[in-house]
Amino acid sequence: MTEASDEALERAQLLLALRQRGIRDRAVMSALERVPRERFVEAGLRPLAWADQALPIDCGQTISQPAVVALMAQALDLAPGHRVLEVGTGSGYAAAILGHIVREVVSVERFRTLADAAARRLDSLGLSNVEVAIADGMRGYGARAPYDRILLSAAVEEIPAAILEQLTPEGVLVAPVGPPHDTQILLRLARTAGGLERRELGHVRFVPMRPGIATVL
Repeated sequence: MTEASDEALERAQLLLALRQRGIRDRAVMSALERVPRERFVEAGLRPLAWADQALPIDCGQTISQPAVVALMAQALDLAPGHRVLEVGTGSGYAAAILGHIVREVVSVERFRTLADAAARRLDSLGLSNVEVAIADGMRGYGARAPYDRILLSAAVEEIPAAILEQLTPEGVLVAPVGPPHDTQILLRLARTAGGLERRELGHVRFVPMRPGIATVL
């Protein structure tokens, strides 16, 4: 088999496994099928691109496993007209998934190296509705607020108030919440007339969110 056919088979096997694990949102599944994950991993790790596992990227960060990206995207309950904020661009993979589903994505990253590389990948895929900004993720991105949906792609011990303030009155936020360098709870917060509705989605392990903008990388 050719490399392309191997990747197609691995992609099909992954999508089947995700369906079996409860990912039913058609828009999310379609986006996962359309986004070439091999474009978001290091060249030496390309044989593992369609494995359901997190992989290392530059700056000590990771690209999340597809099952976790799918779970988070499904939990956001996305609609085509939504504007979404992602905090923690990383490789740009999750932003690409979101960009295939919603009207507009703003993704913020503290590392210029990662932000620039992600922006090039997204541009090469024609995702002109995804903007990558270099910013302090702890502060969200007020210049484009409010957001219908917010996704934190890095772990926090508690949701920063500045980010919650950027969520629309009926907005949804999904984030890994818990101690750094340990297991966290994937948390879904939905704004309702009665306040924030909280739902736990399972255990995950994300790199921690750091304040500020990296000055070296």
